[in-house]
Amino acid sequence: MNILVTGANGQLGREMRLVSKGSGDIYLFTDIMPAEGLETVMLDITDAEAVSRIIKENGIGCIVNCAAYTNVDKAESDESLCRMLNAEAPKILAEAMKSAGGLLVHISTDYVFGGDPYNTPCREEQKGTPTGVYGATKLEGEHNIIESGCDYVIIRTSWLYSEYGKNFVRTMLDLTAAKPHLDVVFDQAGTPTYAYDLAQAVMVVLADYKRETGRHDSAVLPADKRPGFRYSRNGIYHYSDEGVCSWYDFAKMTAEYAGHTGCDIRPCHSDEFPSPVRRPAYSVLDKTKIKSTFGLDIPYWTDSLKKCIANIKAE
Repeated sequence: MNILVTGANGQLGREMRLVSKGSGDIYLFTDIMPAEGLETVMLDITDAEAVSRIIKENGIGCIVNCAAYTNVDKAESDESLCRMLNAEAPKILAEAMKSAGGLLVHISTDYVFGGDPYNTPCREEQKGTPTGVYGATKLEGEHNIIESGCDYVIIRTSWLYSEYGKNFVRTMLDLTAAKPHLDVVFDQAGTPTYAYDLAQAVMVVLADYKRETGRHDSAVLPADKRPGFRYSRNGIYHYSDEGVCSWYDFAKMTAEYAGHTGCDIRPCHSDEFPSPVRRPAYSVLDKTKIKSTFGLDIPYWTDSLKKCIANIKAE
């Protein structure tokens, strides 16, 4: 199967590069910006003609959309660009996959929740109550994909980190190595997600889609993809690593595993860090559906954190 990955130079995109090696499928890694040492095809996913052209020229049977506007604070003053990337671009990708008879795997976020005082893990059918532009545009993107009529798997995730780019783990490693003390909020609960684990889950989805459709050569539309055929796993799913913690707990464990014992990490309240947007106080995701549907065995968050930090230290 020929698979196009957007945002291929970001955290999840970089992990998709790793887990797809040896898969037997043909991957086309795209981004809006090049990255040193990474083979990248330039693609603006807000350009419908460019998206349609690259799909036709490469016989693409599936898109994994890892691209998004993710600066939560800046989104409040940059709503137009945020909506273009998080809502309009997914619509373009979905319509292109509908025309090609393929599958769109789209990564969404726990930020579609947060407006109500939840205290139990959020399920897929739960009403979205975003508290800011970022969450609202991601929720709009989900709706646009569903309304397109394409085959789709939307995966909401939370607190993503990896060895690559800018993320909470990399920031905490730098700060706890340099500062004698650090204040981190303890009144926001969720679950960290190692991007490598999420990439592995995406690979399971792709393999399942390929089995159901018999799709191996994407340049030829398989018989099963006749008009009216729909992938039986279409839907929204939740994926994070297992467990629950606060940002304070996350920081404490990051420092401990890195051996940064000289920094005194102290819990504080969210209102001690003024922000233009209110973040979800509780956005733990219920993963029952994705585990039962695809047979996933999800790692515990601290186990994955140890692996990531070991990789960073080995760099």
